[in-house]
This record gives sequence, C-alpha cells and structure tokens, in this order.
Amino acid sequence: MPSSSASGKRPFKKVKSTIPTADPTPEREPRGARRKRETRQRLLEAALRLMAKKGMEGVAINEITEAADVGFGSFYNHFESKEAIYGAVMEWVFEDFGDALDRLSRDIADPAEVVSVCVRHTLLRAQREPVWGQFLIREGFSARVLERGLGQRLLRDIQKGIASGRFKREDALMSFLSVGGIVLASISVWLQFQQTNGMRGTAIDQLGFNVDDLPQRVAKMLLLTLGLSSLQAEKIAYGPLPGDGALPDTLPGSAAAVAG
Repeated sequence: MPSSSASGKRPFKKVKSTIPTADPTPEREPRGARRKRETRQRLLEAALRLMAKKGMEGVAINEITEAADVGFGSFYNHFESKEAIYGAVMEWVFEDFGDALDRLSRDIADPAEVVSVCVRHTLLRAQREPVWGQFLIREGFSARVLERGLGQRLLRDIQKGIASGRFKREDALMSFLSVGGIVLASISVWLQFQQTNGMRGTAIDQLGFNVDDLPQRVAKMLLLTLGLSSLQAEKIAYGPLPGDGALPDTLPGSAAAVAG
C-alpha cells in the first residue's frame, strides 16, 4: 500500500478550478484602421446624400469628397471609381436591409403576409430616414431596380404568391410595377409633406392623407391589387408586425442623422 495510507491521509489531488475567468479584454482598434473606417463611412454618407438628390450620373467625385470633408486623393484609397462607391452605397443601403427583411419573414408561410411585412417596414424606414427614402425613390424608377436590392426581392415574393395561387394575377412584371409604383408614390407624397413642414393642400386633406397609418393603408392597397379580398387585405395589413415591429438598423450610421 502507498506510504501515505499509513498516516491516514489521502494523496493530494490537484482539482481544476471551476471559477470562470474574465474574457480577455478585446483588442483596441488601431488608430489607423479606425480613421480609415471613419473616412470610408463619411464618403458613403456623403455619396448617399448627393445621389439621393442627383442620382449617380449627376454627382462628381470631387463633390463627394468635399461633402465628406476628405481630400480628393483619399477617395481612391477606398473606391476605384464613382461607380464603385455607388455600388457600395447600394449594398450599404438596400442589400443589408433586404437581408434583414428576409430574416424577419423567413418563418412566414403566407406570401401575402410577407409582402405586407416588407412593404410596411420599407415605409416605416423611409419615414424614419428621409434620405434613405429619397434614394429609394430615385433608384426605384431606374432599370437597376430588378437587378438587386428591394426590387429584386419584391419581384421574387410576387412570383411566389402567383405560383402558389395566393395572388390572383398572371403577369408578375405588371404586378411588380403596380405594387412598386404605389410604394414609391406613397413615400414621395410623405416626403413632400415633410418638406413643407406639414402644410398640405386641400385636395390631399380631402383624400384622407394620414401619416399614422400610411404603411398599413399602402399594404392593404397592394394586397387588393394582387387579388386578395378587402377583408383579407385589411386583416393582414393591420396585423402585428413580427418581432414587435422592430427591425435592426443596418447602417453604420442612421441616414436620418446625415440628412442635414
């Protein structure tokens, strides 16, 4: 027998500590990397503001750098061309938002509800971030709308609804143009209302312009356009949004914060 038993003592066994250790302190972002990131963000925000007003073709690189308070030569440390920063703005503004909508609606089986949820969130964001809404309107009327972003996703969802028989329409493209036109026109009217500080003409008042339920009214009209009954469209359009109606911001800085 081991000699330790003669003394009545058991051999010492080292026990691994179960006390949780603090996570290592995250590495601080190097100053150079932080400045580069901030400069790129300023360029993107400036490009968004300018292109929302003039479109990509109407904006020069020097306008972007001046608006961002960045040296002209520094632009090329981040982007190869004006087309390159335009593509980055599209990715920054629309693709990330579209991905967030896809995640939000991925468990919704009804195509009508998917369209309603996405349209309502689009209207809500345009109201919250007017520059984003202006850019959406400009890009929504371009041929590029079918190639990427929200337009591509809307066409996809309409096609799914037609294929499943939920939407009583045969022409996906015409349905897409009808739905997209209503969304863009509604955002345009709302933005004009904001720009006039709430001063509206008698005609708009008589038509029942109401900011509070504009997203729901738009969603209902779209569902009626796609062939749902009035009762069905009303129930879906005014139903609760998934996730308590919250959609995470997808921009490094809110477009509303750079609207000035």
